[in-house]
Amino acid sequence: MDTQIVKIILAFLVLINPFSALTLFLDLTRGYSSADRRRFARISSLTVFITVLFFTLAGELLLRALGISIGSFQVAGGILVLLIAINMMNGEGNPVKPDQENVDFDDSVESIGSTAAAVVPLAIPMMVGPGGISTVIIYSAQVTDWHQKLAIIIAGLMISVFCYLALTAAARISRILGDTGLNIISRIMGMLLAAVSIEILVSGLRTIFPQLL
Repeated sequence: MDTQIVKIILAFLVLINPFSALTLFLDLTRGYSSADRRRFARISSLTVFITVLFFTLAGELLLRALGISIGSFQVAGGILVLLIAINMMNGEGNPVKPDQENVDFDDSVESIGSTAAAVVPLAIPMMVGPGGISTVIIYSAQVTDWHQKLAIIIAGLMISVFCYLALTAAARISRILGDTGLNIISRIMGMLLAAVSIEILVSGLRTIFPQLL
């Protein structure tokens, strides 16, 4: 597999992190049949892929429309991702994603079998939040040809499939790992995310101050 795709997959994995959404998924689908839960997971995972696809194709255009340079966005995005990583390593979760305890399930799910909440709040912003969207835009704005954009799209597709598999196995994963296991995974992903954030930040500084770096 191309190393660029692996690198992007790693960044998406630690930012999207479907393990952090397992508890919310189980709460939102309480009382659902197995078929409805799979449909719920499928819609949520598809939303993740569509979000990645949209910002891969339109991210650079949005920056140009807003008059924001890629270097400035990289620095801002790198700082945002670094803050997320620090919180994850401290066991405080992702600060730019909603607190699951504050999600109003009664408003999110209209009735048993409803899949409206698969899009909001599960896919957006629970799995794909500001950090994930910023990273997609940063990677897409850096590429120079369609082969590289295709690599980002492939990475998004693979992460979406992983999200689907994780959600459909949510009950088993939560039972096996427990709160302690999920917390350990979050901290490990925070360490990996910190490395990604520094790379984004340095790349942005190099773009803005090429004579210094």
